[in-house]
Amino acid sequence: MIEIPDSLRSVFSAQLEERDGSYVVDIPTSEIEHDALVVDETYRVAILASESSTGQKTQQEQHQSTAQETTPTSDDPPVDEGEVRDVTIETTGDQSDGIAKVERGYVVIVSGGQPGDEPTVEIEQVQANVAFASIVKPDSRAL
Repeated sequence: MIEIPDSLRSVFSAQLEERDGSYVVDIPTSEIEHDALVVDETYRVAILASESSTGQKTQQEQHQSTAQETTPTSDDPPVDEGEVRDVTIETTGDQSDGIAKVERGYVVIVSGGQPGDEPTVEIEQVQANVAFASIVKPDSRAL
């Protein structure tokens, strides 16, 4: 099993393309808009192969066209109201609430969270660039 480091900033799928003798992977605009990546910074990139036989590709393309109607786009927040998930509180905000980041650097503000805590939270309100959550199970290490 692959160990995923805490420094992982972003995960997305992209196609490798040839342009003017170089090979390019386009970064989705949403990765920049959600502060997962910053222009003019240097990043380590891991490339994972996908299955690519012709039959599988046709099935995958069919699945993607069907799924596009029901799955959120990468521009949508990566959390939903009522969702319960584990987070790590990184810092506190101006109102002394905990601040956690999830996929694509999306911010979750956790009432009562303290830096270093790893509580289970319930997402109560979702906005385009931030969500608000409450703790449903405190950090098990603190018990």
